[in-house]
Amino acid sequence: MERDGNREGAVDAYRRAQVSCKKMTPPRRAKQACANALLGEAEILERIDEERKTRSAIDAYLAIPTKAPDDPSTAATALYRAGELLLRTGDATGGWTALWKVVTDYPDEAPASDALRALVLDGRGRDPQALADQMTKLLTPLAKTEAADNLLWSLADLTEHELKAPKAARTYYDRIPQEHPKSGLRDDARWNAARISHDLGDYTGEVQRLRALLATRDVAWFNGSYFSVWLDDAQLKLGIVLRDNLHDLPGAIAAFERLPKDYDRSILRDDALFELAVTYKQAGNATKACATIAKLKKDWPDSKYVARSAEAGC
Repeated sequence: MERDGNREGAVDAYRRAQVSCKKMTPPRRAKQACANALLGEAEILERIDEERKTRSAIDAYLAIPTKAPDDPSTAATALYRAGELLLRTGDATGGWTALWKVVTDYPDEAPASDALRALVLDGRGRDPQALADQMTKLLTPLAKTEAADNLLWSLADLTEHELKAPKAARTYYDRIPQEHPKSGLRDDARWNAARISHDLGDYTGEVQRLRALLATRDVAWFNGSYFSVWLDDAQLKLGIVLRDNLHDLPGAIAAFERLPKDYDRSILRDDALFELAVTYKQAGNATKACATIAKLKKDWPDSKYVARSAEAGC
């Protein structure tokens, strides 16, 4: 009906389906059909005429949790969409109420992370301190839920950028790999904590966090998991910090030598060779410095570092 342009008819059909779906078997099929019917009605109302029907769509979304009390995923999705629509229409109070309800009542559902993201996006321009305070209150009650790592991430982001408290933000980032070692945000959190450590002048702390991030490579290799996108960046950064900030030339050399071996497809391999050559020069080993530059010129003749060979004394 909607494809044929009969959206009003489609709304009526979805409403009838909300009744007939309950008779379907098996129960799993009935649950999915009812969810589609409930969300389908609200989605069409949203598309019919945004100015005239948005309130109808919002009301339809807000009614879904009551209509589907045994389907938390559908209820969370509906509340999240209602919250987004309410914010779009300028109703911040209604929008925040719906979004917070997603987080507090459905923290184990995927829309909870979307709701947190929406709250931060909207709240950072309103009252970031009040938003951070509210999030902090939820850390303990939601500690064992799927939303816990996203809550820490959101707090870290808000605390670093809006509240200008980098040490506190680093603490939140550090908690993610400690308390949620399987979180998809784990490696990003370590990278950001290392970055903040550098900005704070805590180079030892930066190295510790970079090495913790790099250690996940071995785990990923043996468990068949994924390699973080930050690994080669962390390997290069480790060498630079060891050399330039902690004056550990042997450690830096080892770090730079490892990058092309461990990450043989990394776009940072020429960076590592150049930094390795510079480090050999600082260590007083001109022979190895120039041999490294020769390899750089051979393997990456178009590298931007070829023109900077003199920095390695070659």
